[in-house]
Amino acid sequence: MPISVRRSLVAGLSASLLLAVTGCGAGATTTAAGSSADLKPAPAAQRLDKVCPATVVVQADWEPEAEHGPIYNLVGPGYSVDTDKKRVTGPLVIGGKDTGVKIQVRAGGSAVGFQSPASEMYIDQSITLGMVTTDSAIQTAGKRPVTAVAALMKKSPQVLMWDPKTHPGWKTVADIGKSGAKVVYRDGEVFAPMLVAKGLIKKSQLDGSYDSSPSRFVADPSIAQQGFATAEPYIYEHEVAAWKKPVKFQLLSDVGYTVYPEALSVRTGALKKLSPCLKKLVPVIQQSAADFAAAPDTAVTLIDDIVKQYGTSWVYSKGTGQYAAKEMVKLGILGNEADGSIASFDKKRVTDSLKTFGPILAKSGVKIPAGLSADDLATNAFIDTKIGMK
Repeated sequence: MPISVRRSLVAGLSASLLLAVTGCGAGATTTAAGSSADLKPAPAAQRLDKVCPATVVVQADWEPEAEHGPIYNLVGPGYSVDTDKKRVTGPLVIGGKDTGVKIQVRAGGSAVGFQSPASEMYIDQSITLGMVTTDSAIQTAGKRPVTAVAALMKKSPQVLMWDPKTHPGWKTVADIGKSGAKVVYRDGEVFAPMLVAKGLIKKSQLDGSYDSSPSRFVADPSIAQQGFATAEPYIYEHEVAAWKKPVKFQLLSDVGYTVYPEALSVRTGALKKLSPCLKKLVPVIQQSAADFAAAPDTAVTLIDDIVKQYGTSWVYSKGTGQYAAKEMVKLGILGNEADGSIASFDKKRVTDSLKTFGPILAKSGVKIPAGLSADDLATNAFIDTKIGMK
């Protein structure tokens, strides 16, 4: 079963279908206003220069988007943008202060030939952290094991969505299952067989032909469709010209999709070597997540800037980014765990994910290592339990 591919939703339609594609120009590097020389040094507890690589490299799982906000929030003034390789590099800052190292965030998706972050991490050992969702970590554990050290989000923004005018009685995924309506999703998404296994959706309802275009939903609003709570509701209501009205949805995290999405992970074999860095870096990431939740505008503006500069087929407006940042907090997608800390892992949830998705992946031909446990997939060793959203 292939690793889940994030959306590449095109925001707009003609009478049939409009694909907005911006061609890539010649490679170039641009530099934003400001300079790290203007920054004051961070406190000693947040200085990373003696324990971390000179440049902390983060491989994203997809194109720039607000779900990655806590990481882009670390990129300071005077950042440079490599429009050829789709990378942004700048001083790694926290609270407006310089930690003494740089951060480079590399786009996923088309920039890496749609390879998974785990694959990229094993191809390029200079990558410090990769964004790897729990089910993907289970899938790659046999050949490319990774261990998550910080949760980028508390729960997945994945949803099934529907047209409330066509289906006024639908409130939950279970209602979709009872109706017999088609559920359009991208073939390979592990949540689909999970929903069938739980008896929420019938196998006969599944239609794995989703291609990220809104055209099918617009033409046939009788279907349910996969999406993200942080994007599609805004895009369909405000940017899809042939729709321009609300949709309804239920989070799949409410019905058993217990994964930690895009968890910040290291190669398992590098965990010990990186530990001195992670002891200071992970709390900085936690603080950045809390800061982003409270004030996302700087990161959203940066994301908007680099999306435009990268010039790929990825369509992502600043309005979508602003909406996503608010919805992440409102829906608890970005939030504290039960202990009050942000970016930590509930090991029971990780274990539940392993129990749920391990057999599904194994049935598709993936070899799951014997004895694989939640402790292999995620660790709270570097989490500062005092850092959380207020």
